[in-house]
Amino acid sequence: MSEREINQYRLTDMEEPTDEMLAYIMHEVAEEARISNEEAHKRYFAEIREMYQQEYGCANGR
Repeated sequence: MSEREINQYRLTDMEEPTDEMLAYIMHEVAEEARISNEEAHKRYFAEIREMYQQEYGCANGR
C-alpha cells in the first residue's frame, strides 16, 4: 500500500479500510498523541518551574 493511497483514504469513504490501512492510521494517530502528550508535559512543568521561581525568587528553580 502506497503512502498516496493511505493519504487519499477517508474514514467517511463507502469502502472499508484494509487491515494494513487501519494499522497505519492507528500508528500515525498514536505517534501524534505521543508527541502532543510529550509537549504538554514539558509545558506543564515549565509553567510550574516559572510559578515556583516567581513565588520564591529562585534563579534556577531549586
